[in-house]
This record gives sequence, structure tokens and C-alpha cells, in this order.
Amino acid sequence: MTASSASSGLSGSAASARCAGEETDDSGLLAALLDGMDAALVAFAADGTVTHWNHEAERILGWTAAEAVGRIGLAGWAVRKEDTDVIEAALTAAMRSPGRQVHEFALLTKDGHRVLVRTQSSAVRGRGDRVAGVYCAFSEVHTQMDLERSIALSEALFEDASWGVVLVDADLRPAVVNAHAARTLGVGRTAMLGRPLGELLAQGVEELECALQHVLAEGAPPAAAELWVTLRSEEAELPRRCWRSGFVRLASPLAEEPVPLGVAWLFQDVTEAKRTEQENSLLRFRAHQLHRAGRAAAECPDPAEAAAVHLDFALAGFADHGLVDLATTPAPAPYGAVAEDDAYEAYDAYDGTGAVWGADPAPHTGGPAGSAATGTAADRRARQRGAPRLVRALASPAGSPGPSEAAPANGLPVAYTPGHPAFQAYERRGSVRCSAGPAASPEGWAAARNWPDGTVHGLCVVLRSRGRALGVVTFLRAPARRPFDRADADYAEEVAARIAAALDLAGAASL
Repeated sequence: MTASSASSGLSGSAASARCAGEETDDSGLLAALLDGMDAALVAFAADGTVTHWNHEAERILGWTAAEAVGRIGLAGWAVRKEDTDVIEAALTAAMRSPGRQVHEFALLTKDGHRVLVRTQSSAVRGRGDRVAGVYCAFSEVHTQMDLERSIALSEALFEDASWGVVLVDADLRPAVVNAHAARTLGVGRTAMLGRPLGELLAQGVEELECALQHVLAEGAPPAAAELWVTLRSEEAELPRRCWRSGFVRLASPLAEEPVPLGVAWLFQDVTEAKRTEQENSLLRFRAHQLHRAGRAAAECPDPAEAAAVHLDFALAGFADHGLVDLATTPAPAPYGAVAEDDAYEAYDAYDGTGAVWGADPAPHTGGPAGSAATGTAADRRARQRGAPRLVRALASPAGSPGPSEAAPANGLPVAYTPGHPAFQAYERRGSVRCSAGPAASPEGWAAARNWPDGTVHGLCVVLRSRGRALGVVTFLRAPARRPFDRADADYAEEVAARIAAALDLAGAASL
């Protein structure tokens, strides 16, 4: 043997050993892939011999790989004889057809139970595109249906759901948003992805982020939460909204230990329902307060004390301070004298147009003449009569809570400036609301109106009884409360009517 022939023999042996090692590595990789699959897999050679059987197939049917590999077909051990022809025909058709074939079969477990599985079969081709066998991947039908339902539910939530759905990642940034949530937030579905929640919400973002962090750490809360938020979007309707929210922690199903992927935030706008509920609750509370005040006032022997009781009950949950100012009775005119005001009133009663003073003015249909004449007469009467003299009768304590107290009967008028809301309410015979603007100083605003310090909202209502204006009741609120609205004015007018009736009965208007 020559040296060249020996060396060629050694190189050939090394190449054969390397190929064998590569085949061994490929076989090990294939076995690891098959055993790591989530689906069960069985493979057949062209003659029907079982060549592969992974761990998932062993879990479902109970047969180990050592018991299954090498058997001819599935008849008699993994399939009932009655079903053998149907299954073999399906596998044969899969070997002859391109692509995958999907079927549902009933297989037998090792202990004799039947299991309905959904299979995907496809031909295995070798060299020269020749059919070398067929593989069949299968899973239990209920497992497959659960997966399909989950996928269908996910798609429906992000397309057709009437709830807003937002998937928030571990960094508390939106990752997926459905169409309803995008409309509610007033932005596009892709415009809010990856943005901090603070760029979408002006108020309520702290509560929302706190809830998301709690869900990431502890899991879903036991009940839905109601969050009041204010949107930053100018296109969104009703910027302040109440969202009934539910949270679900998302974890990867592929990891051995739960790894949080984020939080699914589902919410529904319940603003109108909550506002209606709050309004109804407020009406019930105020009606109850009026009832309690009437019962308590009926036990008071002094009508003036009953008026204070009505004022105290009205302040609960409504205002921080209450004032009652009564109009003094002017001195009578000398006998036989005609007051100048009466002469003007007689002239204004019939001004040539047929309109009677004190009646509702006719609607203004155009031209400044009618409105100017009416305004001139009203202004002249207001200037002639002057502002009423209001004397303090009742006042709630300004420093600490307590019952309203009667003011000293000294007859001195309150130092209200002209145009004061109390004067306006008296002249208009109704209610007047006012609030300190954002640019005004609360202390200076309250001091200019001779109201207690810290007042930023006021509501003045005339006291009327038996067709006469007796005075004005004033309700005041601090900055912690919202401004008075029309519903508050209606409630104050109801309280004012009761106070006026009590004061009229007490004769307190004749100071």
C-alpha cells in the first residue's frame, strides 16, 4: 500500500465519521423539536410504519414512544377497527395531495377511552420529490376550540366591542387599542400607541396608573372601578367623564413561570348614568332636609327661631355660610302729600303704549325704540327709589360650625355697596348667582361684598311672603365647593320661601 492510498483512506474515513456525527446531531435536534411541540405528532413511513411519536402524543393517548414506534398503522391499538378505514383513507389522501389536510378523528387512549382530535396531515417527501411517508399533527378538539375561541374573542374585542379595550404594556404605555377606545379618547388608534397616558388624560391619570401598577403586581381587582378622568383632546366630547373600568393581567402562556406582558384595560363610559344618579341622590337628600327642617321648625314656639332652623338645615351639604338680611320699612309720607315716586309711577303706568307697569314686557321684535323706552322707565324708577336698606337678622357663625344666631336688633343697615348681589336679588325679585373669577383675589372679592373671608361663590335669593319682598337670604361657598348652578338656585328659592313665611309670621319685617 502506498502512502497516497493510505492518506486517501484516512481522509475518507474522517469524512464518513463527520457525516455520521452530523446525522446524529440532526437526529438529536429533530427529536428535541418534536418533543418540545405543543401539538401531538405521529409520523408514518410509506408502508404505514410509525416512525415518530412525541411527548404530547404520549400525554394525550397514553402510549409511550417505545410502545408506538415500529407498529404498522394505528388499527387495533390507537384506533377502533370500525374507524380504521376512514383514517387510513385520509392519511393516504394526504400522501397524494399537496398541502395540508384537516380532519377530525376519534382515537383510542391506552386505557380504552375515545378522544376526539383535530388533525393536520401532510406528505413527507424525500430525494427526488418522492413521497417517503406522512406526518399527522393533532390536538384535542376542545383544546383547539378553546384556542380558536380565544383568538376570535380577541379579534372581536379589538374590532366590534362596545367597550373600550386598551392593552397596556409593562411600561404603562398603550400597545393595542380598539376602535371604541380610540373614539372615546378622541385620538386615532395608532396615534396613541407608545405614548404615556399623561399625554391623553389631563386629570385622573394618577389613579389610572396606580390601578395598572397594582394589577401588574397583585393581579386583577375583585370588582370594577369607576374613574373620573378629564381628556386632553379638544375633539373629545364631554371632557370630564366617568369610566367604569375592569383590569386583567396578561401573562405569557409559553413561559414556565408567569411573566407579565401587561394589563388589559376594559372601560365603558357611564358619565350620563353617574350624573343622573348623583342628581337623583342630591334631590332625595334635599327633599329629606326640607322635610326634617319643617318638622323641627314646627316645634319652635318663636317663628324667628323657626327661620333660623330652616337656614341651618339648608346649609348642610349646600353652603358654608348663610345670611338673612331684612328690608326696613320706609317712614310714612305726610297726610295728603303725593310722593314724587307715586307721581312717576302713575305716569309710567300708562305710557301711551297701553302697557301696564309691572306686567311682563312684550317681546322685542326689532328696533331699539321699544327696548329703550322700557329700560328708561325701569332705570328711572330704580334711581328714584334707591337701593333698599338691608338689616342683618340672622347669620351662621363664620369661624366654626354651629347654629345660626340672631343679629343684634340695632337697626343699622349692612354696608353693601351699590350693585351688590343682594340688592340685585331684591330688585329683581328672584335669585342672583356670582363667583370670583380666576384672576380675582378671593380675599379682596369677599371683602368688597362684605362677606366672610374665603368666600368665592355667592347666591342671593329674595325673601317674599304674601306678595311682599321682606329681604334677602344669602348662601356662600368656599373654594372647596363648586359654583352655584340653576338646581342650587331652585333649592335656595324653596328654602327662602319657608324662611320668609316664618319671618313674616314673627313680624320681623317691621324693624
